[in-house]
Amino acid sequence: MNLALTVLEIVAPVFLLAAIGFAWVKLGFEYRIQFVTQLAMTLSVPCLIFVSLMQAQIEPAALTALSLASVAAYGGVTLVAWVLVAAMRLSRRTYLAPMIFGNTGNLGLPLALFAFGELGLSYAIVVFATMAIWSFTFGIWLVAGAGSLGKVLREPLVGATVLGAVFLWQGWQTPTFVTNTLTLVGQMAIPMMLITLGVAVARLSPVGVGRAVWLSAVKLAICVAIAWGVAEAFDLGRVAFGVLVLQVATPVAVTSYLLAEKYGADAQEVAGLVVVSTLMSVATLPILLAALL
Repeated sequence: MNLALTVLEIVAPVFLLAAIGFAWVKLGFEYRIQFVTQLAMTLSVPCLIFVSLMQAQIEPAALTALSLASVAAYGGVTLVAWVLVAAMRLSRRTYLAPMIFGNTGNLGLPLALFAFGELGLSYAIVVFATMAIWSFTFGIWLVAGAGSLGKVLREPLVGATVLGAVFLWQGWQTPTFVTNTLTLVGQMAIPMMLITLGVAVARLSPVGVGRAVWLSAVKLAICVAIAWGVAEAFDLGRVAFGVLVLQVATPVAVTSYLLAEKYGADAQEVAGLVVVSTLMSVATLPILLAALL
C-alpha cells in the first residue's frame, strides 16, 4: 500500500500537469506552443541543467559510468529497433526514430525529480543530454538524410550541460545572486514542458492506432530490457540505475512528430505513436516505477 501511494505521489503531478495542457486546448484557449517550446529549450531548460549539475553531489566515477551506460543503452536500442523495422518492412524514415527516442525532457526529467530527488534530476540530465545529441545527429539523418553536428553545438542545452559538468568537476559555484536567478528561471522548465506535452497530444490527429499500440508496446519492452541489462552490466547505483531505465523507457517524443512533419516522413503515423505511447505510459510508468523504487 505504501509503495502504491509513493508511486501515485510521483506520477500524479506529472500527468495532472499534462492534463491541464490537454484540457486548455480542448476548451478552446490559445496556447502558442512554438513560443513556449522555444522559451523552455533556449532559456529555462539550460538554466535548470546548469544549476542542477553545478549543485549536484555526484562522484566523478558515477558520472562517467552513467554517461557510458547511456551511450551503450541508446546504441543497443538503436540496433534492435533497426533490425525490427527492417524485419517488419516498415519505413525507416517514419518509424525508426520514434522507436529509439523517448520523451526524456518533457516527461523523463520531472519523473526523475519526483521519484529520486535532486540527485535523480542530475542523473536524468546526463541521459537527456546523451539522447539529445544522438537525436540531433543520427535522428535527423534518419528522417532527413543528413545529420546536424553544427546544430548540436549551437544548442543551449548542450552548452549548459558542458558548462555545468565543468563547474561540477572543478567544484565551482556562481555568485549567490546569479545562482538564485538561474534557479528561478530553471524552475519554469518542468511545469512548462509538462503542460506543453498535454497541449501537443491534444492537437495531434493520430492514425493507424492498431499498429501504434503494438509498436508502442514493443518499444517499451525493448527499451526496458536493454536499459535494465546495461544498468546491471555497468553496476550502477540504485538512483542511477532507476533513472537510466526510466529515461530510456519514456514514450515517443513529440519532437519525433515535428521532425517527420518538417522532413516529409509520414507525420500522421508518428502522431499515432506519440499519442498512443503517451497514453499507455499512464499505466506502464507507474508499474515500472514500482519495480525500480
